[in-house]
Amino acid sequence: MLYGLVILTPTAPYPVFGIVQQLSGGHAALAYLVSMAAMFFTAASYGKMAAAFPSAGSTYTYAQRGLHPHAGFVAGWAMMLDYFLIPLLSILYASLTAERLLPGVPSAVWALLFTVAITWVNLRGITVTAGASAWLMALMTGCAVLFAGACARHVIAGGGWGALWSVQGLIRPESLSAGPLLLGAGVATLSYIGFDAISTLAEDSLDPRRDIGWATVAVCVAQGVICVVTVYLAALVWPDFRTFPQADTAILDVGRAAGGQFLFGVLTVILLVAGLASALTGQAGASRLLLGMARDGILSKRLFAHIDERRSTPARGILFMGALALAGSLLLRFQLAVELLNFGALTGFIMVNLSVVSHYYIRRHERSGRQVFEHLVFPLTGAVVCGFLWVNLTFHAKLAGFGWLALGLIYLSVLTRGFRLAPVALAHLEEDSSHAG
Repeated sequence: MLYGLVILTPTAPYPVFGIVQQLSGGHAALAYLVSMAAMFFTAASYGKMAAAFPSAGSTYTYAQRGLHPHAGFVAGWAMMLDYFLIPLLSILYASLTAERLLPGVPSAVWALLFTVAITWVNLRGITVTAGASAWLMALMTGCAVLFAGACARHVIAGGGWGALWSVQGLIRPESLSAGPLLLGAGVATLSYIGFDAISTLAEDSLDPRRDIGWATVAVCVAQGVICVVTVYLAALVWPDFRTFPQADTAILDVGRAAGGQFLFGVLTVILLVAGLASALTGQAGASRLLLGMARDGILSKRLFAHIDERRSTPARGILFMGALALAGSLLLRFQLAVELLNFGALTGFIMVNLSVVSHYYIRRHERSGRQVFEHLVFPLTGAVVCGFLWVNLTFHAKLAGFGWLALGLIYLSVLTRGFRLAPVALAHLEEDSSHAG
């Protein structure tokens, strides 16, 4: 559970609060409840597949073994989009945050500086240690408690204790609509992405058939509670979601309103540190993903399998990821990058849910008693809810996402000689990247 919560972080809803609040028509807390429902059933499916294949699991492995080798490739290819986007998204948001701190410096300049910095660090072979991760987690937890306390105090000061239970923080009947709510929930899913990494601990747990599923579901529920409380309090502090100066950094304005310039500064520093740390580890993991694929003969060995003998780092892959992150941070809007990230994750989540039905209900005929719910009703519910969130992403996000999947299918057809062979070389695609991260 601690491992999963460290990956998700208690400050996860901060970067997307303003976007979710505006897209959902002022229903950010409700949108997080909807996304938590999708993640709850999906988390249960990850636990089921970890029980069936108690190794260092991955989305690719579950779809490959539960559905079909080609389906596994599609799931892995979709999740690979996330590995590319995480460092890009982190740099982009860190740049937007730094621009709010020093408005005279354009975000493009910050993007260049941050990209060069993290690329230089990764080229030297320096990674974020477990101790640094624990320190960062403690820092973010302290910030989350401080933010929630400041918001609650602000609300009580303005309307008494009863104001903390205002229905306006959850539901606004005049602007409640299913379409916008699902659109907001699709973006809110970003705050849950990463919980599936718990399945990689299957070989380290005492009883993976019990522990992995329980821990994954518990982490999703705990993260959901943290997110709902955070955005609920933020909505009470700033009721009119139409007046955010900038939706991308709205949480900073909420912090200033609740805790003055001091809380604004604390939130800015926390978001900068968290963004750069995520970009650093994301770039390291993605470059090693390219290394693993190149060694399997899927990508150019000359370009991506090269190892710097002095630093023992995949230098060319790191430089490639640095260039990709810089170009993307200059060309993509933050909201589109978030939705693209969710497109890849939701695609993988849908396929894992369907893998449970295929493996347990259809192949193994486990259909008696509560097994009907565990192996059919629950995973299908997870797949349907994830599917609704997936379909309700914006047109541009779906256009770019389906373009990526089409590129993957073309590549798969070449790799498997017209789908006649199984893409066995990709079996380590996600596992290598998760270990590298």
